[in-house]
Amino acid sequence: MVSVERKVARDRKKIRRFLKLGGKGTAAEADQNASSDEEVPADQAASASPDDAALSGAEKGLEPLPIGRARMVVMRAMGLTKVYAAIPNAEGTGRGALELFRGLDLKIFAGEMVAIVGESGAGKSTLLHLLAALDKPTAGDVWCGENRLSEFTAKEAADFRNRDVGYVWQFHYLLPEFSALENVAMPLLARGMGRVSALEKAGFWLGEVGLGDRVANRSGELSGGEQQRVSLARALVTEPKILLADEPTGDLDGKTAEAVFGLIRRLHDAHGLTSVLVTHNLEFAERCDRVLRLRDGRLEDSDLPAVS
Repeated sequence: MVSVERKVARDRKKIRRFLKLGGKGTAAEADQNASSDEEVPADQAASASPDDAALSGAEKGLEPLPIGRARMVVMRAMGLTKVYAAIPNAEGTGRGALELFRGLDLKIFAGEMVAIVGESGAGKSTLLHLLAALDKPTAGDVWCGENRLSEFTAKEAADFRNRDVGYVWQFHYLLPEFSALENVAMPLLARGMGRVSALEKAGFWLGEVGLGDRVANRSGELSGGEQQRVSLARALVTEPKILLADEPTGDLDGKTAEAVFGLIRRLHDAHGLTSVLVTHNLEFAERCDRVLRLRDGRLEDSDLPAVS
């Protein structure tokens, strides 16, 4: 199985080759707040007709009952298991099979910001990799709408990540030879969007993260916080269905981390995003809409006082 790191490196190499050709041709050639607990898949969600509220009981002096709005499920994991095979060696220093989780279930609802917390090594990043089709589970399935991620070919998985999921890594992974503007435009150029349109849209999102005056700077000319804001703009430039962020403030000092998390929260609210964040920062987790703890291979509601 190709590792996540090799997949990322391969994608970056393709993008480098594409941009050095001048961005010509195609990449192939180079909320919804819930008032009830009812759940429906994203493609089946529908609001109730106002006419349904006109109950005949009103004629008898009774107030009509409020109609609950369905909670739209945009992503679902069912019976998810991830086991890494044993690695034996002649010196006896290998390791046995490593099971991170078994039978894990998860639902992500449209418009919510979910924090996933847990000890180091619990499998939080691996879970995010599965949700982004960067890796495949040992058993179980991840669904995004009607898409069953485990059935994707390599190309379909890459298209899914380019269009449906925005991913923010702990490290920014910006390409040093290109400007901030070009780095943000890369996902659009990779899907075949014209260079002028891609750069224009990238400029908009750099403005949204407060870097409208840094579009021409390369990554080495940006601070750590600015680099992470560029990577956030790159994740959102495709207008994905869901934003996945793996320790997006983990490499930043306290003040900068606060600014970056505040920016993620503001963009989530302003653009009606659906977001899942892995974090060790319990203070940030408390400011999400829902907090889940990954412990002993299971996801459970955390006792942190999450706020809306």
